[in-house]
Amino acid sequence: MKKLLGLFLIGLLLVSCKEEVKKTEGYVINGTAKGIYNGVRVYLNASDINGRRSIPIGSAMVMDEKFVFEGKTDTPQMWYLEVDGVNGFIPVMVENSAINIVFDKTDINASKVTGTRSNEVMKIYNDAVEKMMAERNEINLKVRTHTDPADSLARKEIISEFNKINERLTNYPFEFAANHKDATFSLVMIEKQLLSPKSDINKIEESFENLNTEIKNSQFGQIVKSKILTTKASKENLAKLDIGQSPPEFSGPSPDGKTIALSDIKGKATIIDFWASWCGPCRKENPNVVKVYEKYHKKGLEIIGVSLDRAGQKDKWVKAIADDKLTWHHISNLNYFNDPIAQQYNIRSIPATFILDSNGKIVAKNLRGKALEDKIAELLD
Repeated sequence: MKKLLGLFLIGLLLVSCKEEVKKTEGYVINGTAKGIYNGVRVYLNASDINGRRSIPIGSAMVMDEKFVFEGKTDTPQMWYLEVDGVNGFIPVMVENSAINIVFDKTDINASKVTGTRSNEVMKIYNDAVEKMMAERNEINLKVRTHTDPADSLARKEIISEFNKINERLTNYPFEFAANHKDATFSLVMIEKQLLSPKSDINKIEESFENLNTEIKNSQFGQIVKSKILTTKASKENLAKLDIGQSPPEFSGPSPDGKTIALSDIKGKATIIDFWASWCGPCRKENPNVVKVYEKYHKKGLEIIGVSLDRAGQKDKWVKAIADDKLTWHHISNLNYFNDPIAQQYNIRSIPATFILDSNGKIVAKNLRGKALEDKIAELLD
């Protein structure tokens, strides 16, 4: 009998071990939420590619001051945990492992996330940033309270301190990644730098390349590398649209099916005009563009209209050209904002204009009304 009981207990242990192994195939987030009532919802959210919108991952219910999330992620993710009725959120590095969260409802920033190295490394980073932020707030208070005009030198020194701490905060993600080359969290920090429009893409790329080979070659590492290359290409294309640059060449079909290229119609001054028949502000501006064209066309002004009309609405595009008396060159791929020319020129709203001089260089952008006429007059009168 004892032998059978022993075999039974061994069997239970083996089953328990198998269940434990099964759990580690995905993530298990075990949460403790002291003081949170039964039935309160806890949410696990991600953020979209731009970091602006929450994407729900799942929700759990608090029971006996505990909650659990289980799932599987293809790559490590920075997700956020929120609790109904409590302001703020807790960042969590989620990977396929066991993660423990001790939720503090009185001070959500005092909540603790443990169980994986990624979350331990994140805590080191967040603690350092929090310390620098506190230092910056103290200096900022000095700046705002130090208003004695007789002591301008002291104020300049305080402002210099403020600028230095801002520079430290800006550089810290890269410094941190350099000191934690084998940490998945370093990849997260590098990826987040891509969200800033002022980010130095070359610095981001260098920071990524300095990581350990294993981290770079991981699935998550390859995703981040792809984003870096895409962002770099996008920034390089945008640089071609700066004042003083020669804009990218393009071509497209005219209403009668002929292909017209920018290089075909460049004049002593050229307007590239992005518009559409459905665009109210564009149609409202058209009479002014007509007036400028009629006044300066004989002096060398050329215009090429690039319409962002929708697929299947060529008739509306052609009618708008006739109704508004737009007697210049027109092309359209009838593909709305997915138009390849619009994407090439980073068009996010219309009307949008680029003004070129006789050398084909961009000299102004997005001028309307009198400002447009004055610029053309400057180029041709």
